[in-house]
Amino acid sequence: MENLDVTVLRALRDWRAGGHHALMATVVRTWGSSPRPVGSIMALDQSGAVIGSVSGGCIEDDLIARYTHAAAADALKAAPDGAPQFVKYGISADEAHRFGLPCGGTLELLLEFDPDAAALAELVRLLEAGGLVQRSIDLRSGQVRLTPANAPTALRCSDAELANTFGPEYRMLIIGAGQMSEYLATMAQFCGFSVTVCDPREEYRGGWSVPGTRVVADMPDDVVTAFQPDRRSCVIALTHDPKLDDLALLEALQSDAFYIGALGSRRNNDARRRRLIEHFDQTEDSLARLRGPVGIYIGSKTPPEIAVSVMAEVLAVKNGLALPSELNVAHVKDQQGVAGAGSACVVG
Repeated sequence: MENLDVTVLRALRDWRAGGHHALMATVVRTWGSSPRPVGSIMALDQSGAVIGSVSGGCIEDDLIARYTHAAAADALKAAPDGAPQFVKYGISADEAHRFGLPCGGTLELLLEFDPDAAALAELVRLLEAGGLVQRSIDLRSGQVRLTPANAPTALRCSDAELANTFGPEYRMLIIGAGQMSEYLATMAQFCGFSVTVCDPREEYRGGWSVPGTRVVADMPDDVVTAFQPDRRSCVIALTHDPKLDDLALLEALQSDAFYIGALGSRRNNDARRRRLIEHFDQTEDSLARLRGPVGIYIGSKTPPEIAVSVMAEVLAVKNGLALPSELNVAHVKDQQGVAGAGSACVVG
């Protein structure tokens, strides 16, 4: 499952290129609780087809009713001056209840009518090429400007302009094609990650069964180098085999990957760190970004439960959350006095 923004923009591009009238809605402001964060987008085709979301569904239903019924068919056409429009939902308690917003929730949308097909095509092209792009729209004329961005930024809205940053999809590189990797890859795809799985062992790679993933057979350190992890990438080693995991992790630590981790018991992870320090000239400082045992503590034992714990930690790090020590696997096991020699595949 690809990045949701790219999915929305690609559908909107195709509708407009096909001559359809269409609408793009962007969540601009929220007050109190809201179902979708600021910057979320959705696209609405003249037929009533919707891609993306700005709420739990009720606001989408209202937009469909307002802009696609026969009596309102012309409403989707671009306004004469090309200007987008703001609309608020959930201002009163009755409206919040009607539109399914949480108690006290209010959100404001910017509606763009018939966005320019050429500008959409260029934006999608840049995103598919791995670019990070700021899309700015003049609120008076509806004119769109695309500029390269160096880092993701929050949506900005002034009286004259709205600027929203779109980035390429997040990527996950998994070392090892075992059972737990299949669960983790599936969850990662549902969370919008593009997943690459590396395993030179045919006996593992041959049984891989997760559609939509890229599977490669080269040595993991070479794959990491070719993968070129960036700030929207994570690398997770799951083989338990030092010949496969260690060199790949060393390559990943030279990158900007936001998350680098390895599966294993506390004893195995301590042994890995000692190997990397003794034989590969690493230091505690150079290994500070290496996470292990990976995952948050949820008492997980089975492969799917462990995958849930790992995915939860990846998402927390991606979202900039500092996890409390009570969720750190090694810390909890130490507090409980659990022996470090436990199974290498149990992280929770």
